[in-house]
Amino acid sequence: MFVEPPAGLVAAATGPASSTAWPDSAPTPEQVIYAQPAMVQAAVGRLGPHVAGKPNLYLIAFAGDGSEDVFRNEAEYAARLFTHRFGPTAHALVLENNPATLQTAPLADWSNLEIALDGLARVMKPDDILMLYFTSHGSEDHQLLVDMDPLPLDAIGATDLPGILAEHPFKWKVIVVNACYSGGFIPPLRGSDTLVMTAARSDRSSFGCGTESDITYFGHAWLVDALNHTDNFVDAFHQASHEIADWEKHDKLTPSKPQISIGSGIAAQLARWRKGITPGPTVPFRPAPPAPATTSAAP
Repeated sequence: MFVEPPAGLVAAATGPASSTAWPDSAPTPEQVIYAQPAMVQAAVGRLGPHVAGKPNLYLIAFAGDGSEDVFRNEAEYAARLFTHRFGPTAHALVLENNPATLQTAPLADWSNLEIALDGLARVMKPDDILMLYFTSHGSEDHQLLVDMDPLPLDAIGATDLPGILAEHPFKWKVIVVNACYSGGFIPPLRGSDTLVMTAARSDRSSFGCGTESDITYFGHAWLVDALNHTDNFVDAFHQASHEIADWEKHDKLTPSKPQISIGSGIAAQLARWRKGITPGPTVPFRPAPPAPATTSAAP
């Protein structure tokens, strides 16, 4: 049975649809930057206690582009889904760029990703699994847009991420890159201890972003539709891929061709994690409330 694609603008994640406005009630950009280390450390400190005797999974959801709410919606939903559906062995923190969360959530940027990984390295055990979920725009040269105008944030490229991870002692990794051209992240990241999933082939766009969209095609299919019915990430990927293909055919779009690389070691470790969980009820998707009033330029 065909399921209608997610409502909203059908846009490829090739670039921001509009410039970000700075909220009237927000601190200055300099104050926001200054507050970041403490905000990330506080987010790590709010994680639930480690469950002894079982592999635990630690998710960092990274919403890179602050000009569209779709990425914030998706990152926040991923965190809710994992912690509510997969129980106490699943932990999540959100890094996000959005005008509505400048005072409540750490920014999604390179520095905060490093600080968050440093924090997780102090609490995770050798059998635990690190999961990174990136959602943003992607470029043809395999760079993830990291933007919260007017803050000077650096993009994260496919060749950058392995170096970031190499500085931390995580063996078991699941990396999801939801962006256009994201298949380019697979070659530098693949390995026996790593599962990599991307929303598109290295030369294809993905769909479902835009200022009128609540969640991307891949986020809707993999998170909302698939992981609400299975705890197996690979099975969920295949289900999502088929669903996305149907939506793209319905909308007469060039197929995005989601990609996957399954390391032999991580497959077995994820199976061990699944043995320690009892999935809970489905978690409904609800978009975040809109940002407060903004000005056209930062103070």
